[in-house]
Amino acid sequence: MTGERRPTRHIVVMGVSGAGKTTVARGVGELTGLRFAEADEFHPEANVARMRAGIPLDDADRWPWLRDLASWMAARHAEGVSTVLACSALKRSYRDVLRQGPPDVEFVHLDGSAELIRDRMTRRTDHYMSADLLDSQRAILEHLDPDESGIVLEVALPPDELVAAAVARLGLVPAASHRGHARVGSSRHLVRRDAEKQGP
Repeated sequence: MTGERRPTRHIVVMGVSGAGKTTVARGVGELTGLRFAEADEFHPEANVARMRAGIPLDDADRWPWLRDLASWMAARHAEGVSTVLACSALKRSYRDVLRQGPPDVEFVHLDGSAELIRDRMTRRTDHYMSADLLDSQRAILEHLDPDESGIVLEVALPPDELVAAAVARLGLVPAASHRGHARVGSSRHLVRRDAEKQGP
C-alpha cells in the first residue's frame, strides 16, 4: 500500500435552469459509473423557499451552498470516487469555489436559446424553479473562459446525444469497459473557442 489516492474525475454539468443539467449528468453517471449528485438537493430550505417564491438567490445565499458542493466532491476524491454533478455554476467566481474541492473540476456547459429553455421550463411540473427566474439567471451567466477546463454543448440536441457527446469529448469510458473508472488526463482545456458567439 502506497497510500496514494486513486485518480478521479469530477465533472460539473452547468447551465441555467431548464437546460437539462440533471438529465445529462444522471445519464453520464449511469453510462460511466461516476457518482451522480444533484446540486439543488444541497440547498437549505431557506434557499428553496426563495426560489419557489420566484425570488432570485443572491451571492450571500450561494456561497455556503457552493462550498458544500466543493466539500462533497473533495470527500469523494479522498475516497477514490469520481463524480458528476448537476449544478448551475453560472459565474466564474462560483466555478472557482467548486474548484477548491477536488484537484481538478471539468465543466459541461449546456447552452442554447432562451426561447427553447423557457418553453421547457413552462412545461415542467416537478421543479420549484420558476420560468420567471430564467432571465435573472441568463443575466449573470458567464461563459467558460479559455483557461477553464470544459466543453460547451447545444441544448437543442436530444438528451441521449448530449450524454454521448459529453462522454466522448471528455474522454470518459463506459463503465462496462473499465469497471467504473474514468480515463484520466484526456480532457484538459476543451473549451469551445466559439463560445463568445453564444451570449445571453
